[in-house]
Amino acid sequence: MRPVPGNLPAELNRFVGRADELAELTRLLGEVRLLTLVGVGGVGKTRLAVRAALSVRSADLEKRYCDGVWLAELAAIRDPGLLDHALVDALRVTDHSGRPAREVLRAHLAGRDLLLVLDGFEQLVDPCAELVRDLLRHCPGLQVLAVGRRPLRLEGERTVPLAPMSDTDAARLFADRARDVAPGPALDEHDDAVRELCRRLDGIPLALELAAARLRALSVDQILRRIDDRFHLLTGGSRGELPRHRTLRTAIGWSHELCAPAERLLWARLSVFAGPFDLEAVEYVCAGPELPDESVLDVLGELIAQSVVVREDSPAGPRYRMLDTVRAYGAEWLDALADTDRMRRRHRDWYMGLVTWCEVDWFSPRQVEIAACADSALPNLRAAIELCLETAGEAHLGQHLTGTLWFYWAGCGRLTEGRHWLERSLAPEVSRDEPREEPGQWHDGEWHDGEGHEGARLKALWVLGYVAILQGDNTAAVRALYECRGEAARTGNALARAYAVHRLGCLALLTGDMPRAERLLRAALGAYRELGEINSNVLMGQAELALSLVFQGDLDAAVALCADVREVCEESGERWARSYALYVHAYAAWTRGRLGEARALLTEAVTIHHTFNDLVGLVLAMELMALVTADEGDPAEAAVLQGAAERLWRSVGAPLFGSPTFGAPHEQCERRATELLGPERYGARVAEGRALPPASAVERVLSGPRAGSVPPRQPSGERRPPPAREAERRTDRETREPAGSPGQIGGEAAG
Repeated sequence: MRPVPGNLPAELNRFVGRADELAELTRLLGEVRLLTLVGVGGVGKTRLAVRAALSVRSADLEKRYCDGVWLAELAAIRDPGLLDHALVDALRVTDHSGRPAREVLRAHLAGRDLLLVLDGFEQLVDPCAELVRDLLRHCPGLQVLAVGRRPLRLEGERTVPLAPMSDTDAARLFADRARDVAPGPALDEHDDAVRELCRRLDGIPLALELAAARLRALSVDQILRRIDDRFHLLTGGSRGELPRHRTLRTAIGWSHELCAPAERLLWARLSVFAGPFDLEAVEYVCAGPELPDESVLDVLGELIAQSVVVREDSPAGPRYRMLDTVRAYGAEWLDALADTDRMRRRHRDWYMGLVTWCEVDWFSPRQVEIAACADSALPNLRAAIELCLETAGEAHLGQHLTGTLWFYWAGCGRLTEGRHWLERSLAPEVSRDEPREEPGQWHDGEWHDGEGHEGARLKALWVLGYVAILQGDNTAAVRALYECRGEAARTGNALARAYAVHRLGCLALLTGDMPRAERLLRAALGAYRELGEINSNVLMGQAELALSLVFQGDLDAAVALCADVREVCEESGERWARSYALYVHAYAAWTRGRLGEARALLTEAVTIHHTFNDLVGLVLAMELMALVTADEGDPAEAAVLQGAAERLWRSVGAPLFGSPTFGAPHEQCERRATELLGPERYGARVAEGRALPPASAVERVLSGPRAGSVPPRQPSGERRPPPAREAERRTDRETREPAGSPGQIGGEAAG
C-alpha cells in the first residue's frame, strides 16, 4: 500500500499510551470535517494529533485522504496577514501568479481530498477561525484537525478535550523516557515513588519528560522531594490538587531552578528565536560577558540533555528548537531581566547579517545550501522583519532585509510572501518617519554618503518591481521601477538605477517588445560593467538579452552570450542563472533543428529549476521540451507535456505571459500534435498531463524520449524561422552595441 503523501514529521521517540484517545480521534475523523483537540499546554496535544494523522494507513482512510495529510505549525505566527501564507507554505504550494494567498489556497484545495492539521493557533484564534470556515465552505474534500488550547467555535466543529494521562500511562511514559536518559536497570513503572511522582505532576507528558531528564543526576525519590518542596511553596502548605496549568508551570519552573545560572540565562535568551536556529546564531545572539562564546556549546548541550531544547536534522544541517510552552517560560524570564528589547535587536542583527551573507554566497556553488538555509531561517526572518517595521525609524532595516532576500523570493518560489513583506516595508505609514538622506550630508552627527537609508529603499523598490513582473502584475511593476529609477537619478545612485533599467528591460521582454528589451538590457549591462557589478542578476540580464536576440533571429549573438554566461557559471559554481542560459541556448538549438542538443540542454535546465522550486523557469523549459518532443516524432507525449505545463501556468500567472512571441512555439506544438493525433486524442493526452503533479511531470521530462518514438530526419542548418516577425529581425549586426556598452543608460533607451 502506498504511503499517504504529506509533511508529517517522523517521531523521534516512542509513542506511549493514549490508546483510548487515539481510537476516539480516529473514529471522529471518519464522522466530522472539523475536529478540534483542546487542552492545556504540555498535555500532549500535538503528539497525539500527529500520531492520529500518521495512523491513517487503512485502505478506506487512504482513499479519503488521497491527496495527503499535512501539518501547518502556526505557533510562531503573530501577524494575521501571514496566516494564509503559512498554510500555502505548509501545503508546499508554489504560486507566482500574484493572486491573494487565500485565493491560491481555495484553488489548490478545491479539488483535493486531504487532512490538514493546524497546530498552535490560539494566539490568532479569530482570524484562524475565519480562515477555516472559508476553506471548509469552498473545499468539500478538506478535513481539518485543529490543535490548540481553545476551540475555534465554528458551526459543525467537534471539540475533544484532552485530559492528562492516566496513572498507568503516565508511569509507562516516565519509565520509557528514563530508559533513554539513565542507562542501567530499567525503572519499575509500578514503583510507588514513580507512581507518586506521576500523580504529583498530574500526568502531564511535558512535565514527566522534564522530570525524567533529571534522572541523570537525581533519583526518583530526590526528584519527588524537590517537586514536593516547590508545590508546598506555591500553595502555602496546602496539599490539595493544583490546577493543571499551574502544575505545568511548576514542573517547568522546577526544571528551571535545577539549571545552573548559565543554563537559565541561555534558556531565557533562546526565547527570542521564533523557529529553528543553529549553533552560530546562538553563539552570536546569546553570548556575552555572563555567557562567554566558548561556553555556549556546552551550556546548550546541557539544555538538550534536560529536554529544554530539542535537536533535529534538517536539509540545512543540525537545527535546534524549543517547545512553545518552554519558550514562553523563557520569554517571561527574559522580560524579568529587562533584556528582551536588546536580545530582539541582537536577533535581528544576526539575521540581517545572515541574509547579507546569503545574498553574496548565492553567486557560488553553495546555492542549494543557501536555499535550504533561508527555508530553515524563514520564521526567524519574519520575526526580524517585524521588529524592523514596528520600531520607529527602522523601516530602512526592514527594506534592507526584504530587498536583500531577492534571491529567495525570485529564485526559490517565494514570490507571494516576498511581495507581502516588500509592500509592507515600503508602505507610507511604515516609512514616513524615516530620515531621507542626500548624498554627502551630515545626519545625527555622522557622515552619510547617500547609500544608506535611501539605498535600502531603492533596492526594495526594484526587487518589488522584479517580483511583480514575475507575478504578471505589470502595473505594479512599472510603478515601482519608475519610482526607483527616478529616485536613483535624483540621489545619484547609479547601481539602483541600473537595476531599475534592467527590470524594465525584463518587462519589455515578457510583454513581447523585443527591440525595447534589447536596448534596456544592453544599457543595464553596460552600467553593471562600468560599476564592477557581477552576480546572478547580471548573468540573468545577459541571458534575457540573449533571449531577446533569439526572438529577433540573431542566433549567433544569442548563443555567444549564453556561452559567456555558462562559462562564468562554471567558474563560479552558479546554477540558477545558468539554467536560464541553458533554456535560451536550447531555444536557439531547436530553431536550428538540433533536437538532441536542445533536449540535453533542457534536461539540465529542468533539473536546476526543479531543485530551486523555480516555477517560471520550469514551465518555460517544459513548454519548449513539448515542442522538441513533437519534432522528435512523439506528438502524444508532447501533448502530455503541454497539459503538465498548463497546470503549472495556473501557479505562475498568465500563460506564456500573454505574449504572442512566447506563445508562438506553444501554438506550433499544439497545431502539429493535433494534426497528427486528431483533436480528440490530443485533448485526452493534454488532460492526462494536466492531472500530473509537478514532481511527476518533471520526472516524465527527465526520463528522456519514449521508446518507440522515431525522430524525423534533421536537416542541416536552420529549418524554420524564429517566432518573431521577419520585419523585426536585424540583419545589420554591425550596428549593434556590445552587450556591455554603457552608452544608453539614460534617455529613450532607459525607458
